[in-house]
Amino acid sequence: MNAHVPGRLLLTLRLGEMPEHVPGLRAVFGYGTQKAECIDGGVIDRLLRHHGGAFRATRLHSARRRRVERPVAGARRFDDVEQLSGVARVLRIEIRDPAGLPALLQALAEVPVVERVGADHLCRGPFAADGAVDASASLADPSWPQTLIHLPQALAYEPGDAATVVGLADTGVALEHEELKARLRAGFDSVDLDPDAVGGLTLVGDFRHRGEQPQDEVGHGTGCAGILSALGRGIARGGAGACGLTPVRVLGAALGPGNKRFGVGALDNIDAGMKRLIDLNVKVINMSFGTPESALSADAPLPHEEVIRYALARGVILVAASGNSGLEERFYPAAHDGVIAVGAVDRAMEPAAFSTHGDHVAVCAPGRAIPTCGLQGYQSATGTSFAAPFVAAACALLASRAQRRAWPLDSHEARDLLASSARPFGRAGVGGCGKGVLDALAALRLLDRRIDRDIALESDDAPDPHQAALSPFPRGSPAMPA
Repeated sequence: MNAHVPGRLLLTLRLGEMPEHVPGLRAVFGYGTQKAECIDGGVIDRLLRHHGGAFRATRLHSARRRRVERPVAGARRFDDVEQLSGVARVLRIEIRDPAGLPALLQALAEVPVVERVGADHLCRGPFAADGAVDASASLADPSWPQTLIHLPQALAYEPGDAATVVGLADTGVALEHEELKARLRAGFDSVDLDPDAVGGLTLVGDFRHRGEQPQDEVGHGTGCAGILSALGRGIARGGAGACGLTPVRVLGAALGPGNKRFGVGALDNIDAGMKRLIDLNVKVINMSFGTPESALSADAPLPHEEVIRYALARGVILVAASGNSGLEERFYPAAHDGVIAVGAVDRAMEPAAFSTHGDHVAVCAPGRAIPTCGLQGYQSATGTSFAAPFVAAACALLASRAQRRAWPLDSHEARDLLASSARPFGRAGVGGCGKGVLDALAALRLLDRRIDRDIALESDDAPDPHQAALSPFPRGSPAMPA
């Protein structure tokens, strides 16, 4: 389900073209600031009024720095990384006449100061094939997924660091769950959905009011959180060990067949939540949601492009579920360069039939009948949504290890470490599912070997201290003349 949000579009202006007067979305919702009714006083405003009638605009993202830290007011409050990545230049625009949106998008794309423009749309989590059933039977062996990927040994090798924080962008978390409440950092809620603009879906719970309580009303985010950070009372201990967990609710709750709940969120809700997570200095973000490329029109911009670029520029490690279509196709954000796309395997280490595959997939992790937390008690969860948190947990341990050794680690290197250390699949001839199955311990050991190698190479390049004491000429310089 990837429908457009009627009458709402996201427009990114070129560098240097963002006007200073347009307020941020958080200022509008949090402090009652009025939305802007003009943008450039020129061609953009004329096109918006001609095709869409009246319009209102806000900046999608707030600046990283607080107002009191900003030397110059207005648009300059965003730093260079925010400007160059594009997050400082994204406008959320609402038009009065949704019928004019297709023509409007086409016209705006021709304006020289517009970098990209597209309709806001809805995406969902869990993916179509994700499911959860009562887990009472599966709790007889709650630790099999962790054992399969050598997580207990990895936690003994590197327990994680509380200063390394994982961000969970999902349906929120059951905040009072006995496995989680002592493990959670303060999170927030960026969901802002209009029941008349969700394609006939029935929304339930809190779907209008952004706030500071990321309370899960679906169970999807809680399942991911259990894999990452459970205390280990009724299920296995969370794979991220001592690392922190900050939840953000970017997906609200809707009713599907049989009154089963699923998560639904607008692209701008997700991106706004992601940006704020990054500004809270999380090191890893888990993203168990996605938009298939097939749902996008030929000229549509790729979802989440600016916020992904921003995260990578800030050194954040990004992990995303590959999707559950069972096809060779691309879902976004998983298919973005720099994102670690994760497929699912079963106990036999064979790729699950539902796991979306392609050359962008980095590695697989357990994703069928995973014992984890539910809204009340526990659940058995299936889907690539629940494979991704195992990889996010391994990335948190890698980041903790790298920090312990004062070594930088980014998303690209983390992806290479995981792929290079992966275990073979349970059968030969597997294609499009990455390099194999996650091995958390092997990835940590490979990281240590690479750090040791690089330190050794640096020491080989250093001048001999004894030789330096004897001669004023640096190593490699021409010999002293006779």
